[in-house]
Amino acid sequence: MFNPVCPIGNARFREIAVLDKALIEMQDIGRNSSSGTSVRSDYWEKPAFETVRPRRLTAPVVFNSAHSGRDYPERFLAMTRLDHLSIRQSEDAYVDELCARAPHLGTPLLRAHFPRAYLDVNREPWELDPNMFVEPLSDRFNTTSARVAAGLGTLARVVAENKPIYRERLTLDDARMRIEGIYLPYHATLQRLLSDAVNSFGVAVLMDCHSMPRIARSGDRLAPDVVLGDRYGTTCAPGIVDLCEMVFAGAGLRVARNRPYAGGFIARTYGRPQHGIHALQIEISRHLYMNETTLEKNEGFNAIRQLFERLALALIGYDLGLLNGAQYLAPKAAE
Repeated sequence: MFNPVCPIGNARFREIAVLDKALIEMQDIGRNSSSGTSVRSDYWEKPAFETVRPRRLTAPVVFNSAHSGRDYPERFLAMTRLDHLSIRQSEDAYVDELCARAPHLGTPLLRAHFPRAYLDVNREPWELDPNMFVEPLSDRFNTTSARVAAGLGTLARVVAENKPIYRERLTLDDARMRIEGIYLPYHATLQRLLSDAVNSFGVAVLMDCHSMPRIARSGDRLAPDVVLGDRYGTTCAPGIVDLCEMVFAGAGLRVARNRPYAGGFIARTYGRPQHGIHALQIEISRHLYMNETTLEKNEGFNAIRQLFERLALALIGYDLGLLNGAQYLAPKAAE
């Protein structure tokens, strides 16, 4: 399981108890950064992400919405060449709101406030494009991945439709501020939530929730409305995937598995079924609940939000005996 050694950063996060809306924690993650960075955090005075906890934990399920953040720092907006609508094209808009009922039902929700175009926590921590930075990058950085080549590293170079984000190159201090101050604390929080589930129930189930652009129809094959990614059977027990497919298909949606989204860094890193930790990536088509051009919610939003509530209820009612202590032999993931 991913176990980041988390240096002291300089961003904020908060935890909220949802039933009474009481703020139970707003904690600075170290105002005096140990990273040596000279760039002050863009989230110095506001939360970069938050954990919405239930009053009582009823199941070992954790909902995660890492790409729905829409709090764009003024400094970041001044650095971009894009207008306010274009910069949001990589957002999994409103996915956190689709999952908002989960804490009321007894499962925590971790959600980002920082936007994906600013920092992508569904990447390796130092997956960076050397062409984006003033300084040369050493061998410690992953500069050769397919994601970096596509402009979609930990700090993205482009948004949707391959539109460049930045006017000028960045400094490594800026990258360190975002990664050491926000990325690593985010993953430390996610790991803690999964550990809490394991300690309470013996297992943990991570629902890594995302949205996808509407997929074009391919020949006679209808495009899926939902894609469930378990890295070809390696990150999640089949029974959980079957249950999620049943919920979505039962609502009349077309469900695919692993194509074209098999699961990213989060699912791949945390999903360890053989150790009782299951991770499933969920991608739902944006056209079902929003206008993909204006990013406004459409008439389907409430129905999809209710569908995610049914998903949470189904997971809460899942027989843990099917997971707890079961021997899991994971198939080899397809390349």
